[in-house]
Amino acid sequence: MAQKIPATVITGFLGAGKTSLIRHMVENANGKKLAFLINEFGDLGIDKEMLVGCGIEGCTDEDVIELANGCICCTVADDFLPSMEALLDRDDKPDHILIETSGLALPKPLVKAFNWPEIRAQVTVDGVITVVDSKAVKEGRFADDEDAVQKMREADENLDHDNPLEEVFEDQLLCADMVVLNKADLLDNDEMSTIETELKKTLRDGVRFVHSSSEKKVDPTVLLGMNAAAEDDLDARHSHHDHDHDDDDHDHDHHHDHNHDEFESFTVQLGDVDDADAFQAKIIDIVKEHDVLRVKGFIHRPGVERREVIQGVGPRFNRYFDRAWNDGETRQTQLVVIGQHGLDQAAIEAALKA
Repeated sequence: MAQKIPATVITGFLGAGKTSLIRHMVENANGKKLAFLINEFGDLGIDKEMLVGCGIEGCTDEDVIELANGCICCTVADDFLPSMEALLDRDDKPDHILIETSGLALPKPLVKAFNWPEIRAQVTVDGVITVVDSKAVKEGRFADDEDAVQKMREADENLDHDNPLEEVFEDQLLCADMVVLNKADLLDNDEMSTIETELKKTLRDGVRFVHSSSEKKVDPTVLLGMNAAAEDDLDARHSHHDHDHDDDDHDHDHHHDHNHDEFESFTVQLGDVDDADAFQAKIIDIVKEHDVLRVKGFIHRPGVERREVIQGVGPRFNRYFDRAWNDGETRQTQLVVIGQHGLDQAAIEAALKA
């Protein structure tokens, strides 16, 4: 029973900053193999040093490029399914797949496409991240250049042209599990709060905002949950509190660390879980109640020989069995909780154990 590959859908208008977000993830993959399904390579502007040609037979460099750090980029020209299947057929499967929707496509049909049996068996939707241009929204627009967005819409015959931009924007928010407010450095705190209050009216309960700008990028752990519950070394992972004083030896090759300090995480060990559905519902309530961005971990169900993975972004959660518990492995439920700085750890733990 293979580990399913988490897939994150990134949506948002042209110019919202999806591309720079993806580039940031490519550059901070930290040894993880990421696969990116994107519309256009040209936009990524990845340094030539990072590019190595494609090693897949019958595949042209126009369709797939492999990067020196192990990441793969594929363009999704016409159809999502063949691109996904090509990725899943590889021997070296990616650790995480990121799919950028074209600036106008609605994310919902894409999320539905994950239900195809051949994809569903191997991939799980980690979450939908919607990137918003805060400055444009503050000025009462949805995108930096609405005319360009509209022209792009009209040029693409696959799109539903009755849909005014406002509705597309609303759909992107309705589908979101997390919203990245980009260009946050161009607004002050009051302006950001106003935007959050306004957008919140459209969002589902429990969806959180994270701020991003050219100066302050979002921590990939928050966006992808990668490294959050690294397979089998949960016990060895300390929360960020442990690193406040010894930052020098903590991830010292990661020079962006000081920009990521608005997030924190902690691990909770719990007993057996008899009713996983009820357990999941309880976690979702906690997410809505506290500033939790994502939860990731394993569930031990008495009498079940396999370990169950649970992961969630905002209010979207999924679970699946990934492998048998190993001999000598402590069979227990463990969760890593990641959220905005200042999480009420005691309250969250108490609620989980209640």
